[in-house]
Amino acid sequence: MASKVIDIHPHIIANDRARYPLDPLFGVQSGWSKERPVEIEGLIAEMNEAGVDKAAIVQASTCFGYDNSYVTDSLPKYQGRLTGVGSVNLLEPDALRKIRDWHARGITGLRLFTGGSTAAFDTSTMDDPRSFPSWELLSDIGMSMCLQTSPEGLAQVAGLAKRFPKVNIILDHLARSDLTDGPDYKKSVSLFAMANFENIHLKVTPAVFAQMEKDTAKAETFFPRLVKAFGAQRIAWGSNFPGTAGKLKDNLAGARKALACLGDDERDWIFAKTARKLYPALAD
Repeated sequence: MASKVIDIHPHIIANDRARYPLDPLFGVQSGWSKERPVEIEGLIAEMNEAGVDKAAIVQASTCFGYDNSYVTDSLPKYQGRLTGVGSVNLLEPDALRKIRDWHARGITGLRLFTGGSTAAFDTSTMDDPRSFPSWELLSDIGMSMCLQTSPEGLAQVAGLAKRFPKVNIILDHLARSDLTDGPDYKKSVSLFAMANFENIHLKVTPAVFAQMEKDTAKAETFFPRLVKAFGAQRIAWGSNFPGTAGKLKDNLAGARKALACLGDDERDWIFAKTARKLYPALAD
């Protein structure tokens, strides 16, 4: 069992709509944020119960869009235990100013949301040249970039990784790759091709673990292969709580069960050490 646990993918939802108005990307609020919103105090209580030491809170884009205020307002309440992963429209003329402003308020990573629970994936602007100055800024100030994309966008991800080698890129949910065919996991060949780029990292979440129960996919055949290709130093755990229903402690227990096929050192990296590399603000 990992001695420390860091969650790099929880969300928080403010109930105060006057102070934090809804403005979801794609114009549709996600169902999970309506049905089971959790404020910062609730997340901390769940972390304490589950034994999660620290977290990188990911902006709920399908609730508050590009306004990261609730995340940044929450960080000082638990100094040293949290950091923020925000959203900025990199195609806007003032994107650089906004990145600097949010960074000053505690955002140490960004996330590009190209689709998911409320809209089909559209990766057409993911590598738009208008965004390149923002990527350069991330490289200069050491901010990681999470990409919420699908396998169709992985060729663009590879191009970005090559163009900006100093930016740590994190693929949310393993880019929604299809893992269900089992050995030799040929349906996810485009995902494994990303191992060639040392700055591409992987985020394993409940959406990934759920696939280990389908068809011929098994945790004991998939995760050792994933670690062999990428190295545990490039893989980190994220709960997607409360986007994924249930208690955080049960969410973590499921991750531990799925990763029990790995060695102690590999699990230490996935549950904490990789997170510290991606988000130095969470280092002890």
